[in-house]
Amino acid sequence: MTIPLSYNWRNLLVRWTTTMLTAAGIALTVAVLLAVLAMVDGLRHSFDSSGHELNLLVTRRGATAELTSILTPEVYQLLRARPGIARTARGEPMASLELVTGLAQPKQGTGTLSITLRGISPMGWALRERARIIEGRMFEPGRREIVAGATVARRHPQFGVGQIVKFARGEWLVTGVVDTGDSAGNNEIFADLNQAAAGYNRKEALSTILVRAVDKVAQAALAAELKQDPQLNVQAVPQREYYASQMISTAPVQAMGFFVAFLLALGSSFAAMNTMYTAVARRAAEIGTLRVLGFSRRAVLSSFLLESLLLSLVGGALGCLLVLPLNGYGSSIGSMVSFSEIAFQFRITPARMLTGLVFAAAMGALGGLMPAWSAARKSVLTALRA
Repeated sequence: MTIPLSYNWRNLLVRWTTTMLTAAGIALTVAVLLAVLAMVDGLRHSFDSSGHELNLLVTRRGATAELTSILTPEVYQLLRARPGIARTARGEPMASLELVTGLAQPKQGTGTLSITLRGISPMGWALRERARIIEGRMFEPGRREIVAGATVARRHPQFGVGQIVKFARGEWLVTGVVDTGDSAGNNEIFADLNQAAAGYNRKEALSTILVRAVDKVAQAALAAELKQDPQLNVQAVPQREYYASQMISTAPVQAMGFFVAFLLALGSSFAAMNTMYTAVARRAAEIGTLRVLGFSRRAVLSSFLLESLLLSLVGGALGCLLVLPLNGYGSSIGSMVSFSEIAFQFRITPARMLTGLVFAAAMGALGGLMPAWSAARKSVLTALRA
């Protein structure tokens, strides 16, 4: 025979002050955990949606990022003639030589803003077919003009259409805003390759080459061939794989978040344990009465454990509600790979909220098991005498 669930609800409501304090601690723990997971999911979504599945990013051998790579136009000319590279309808190889550098600009207020500037040719846009101008117009080749990624323009008004930005020994006009399709490109600004290279005096020291392979087989073969060519001295990785590797730069923040959540989880579990031990001590006579009425030790143990789980689930639900306003909220984090800001949006999904509830239930089980066992072990006479 099992103890009715209403018995547990009534006891939680009678001790509403203790119940709410314990639930608040669990709610805070769940909220911190979900915030960290929402950040990780947002960053992963930003990187996973970047690039084309057949694109290869070619950098100098040993370079760990586009910013640290240096390639010459001669390497580009040798590479673009390789078999396995896709061609446009006009027969041009789909290979784009690009300049990637960091751009430091003062933030509105205080501090310095670090953004990636990408010098790009018309072929570069052909390799980014999802990109579209959503405001203003595209920059004109041969002129000191730039377009800002959608995230950059939204977060930093100084990169709005019509603004003048000073860098590379000159003034550059922001002519438009480009949406690259939920990808890392929305965190960059783009300029004409020749103008950017001239401004930084890097006509012979460019950064990367982006190429489109015919298919997956050709992509793997081309990457292996380029790696083995001593004349080129380059390395090639799938573009999406490169962006996925940038998740490494967020590892310290993730680790700190999980560590804080772990500490809070321990505290919340002990709080739940203390609450349930107090309930057992106060309700010793009730436990004796339940045993007299015919309820078994197992029924008592299950009842107190269930009460702890109910308490933790209330806290878990509150934690989910607390973190829900973060969904879609835009933020940024510094990348130790590209040395620039990575903008992302927190993503609170139903699956993550379920994770929060399961985590809360685990804390409740951990905190309630020992008190429930203590209640079940009480003999009838000992409980009635209390």
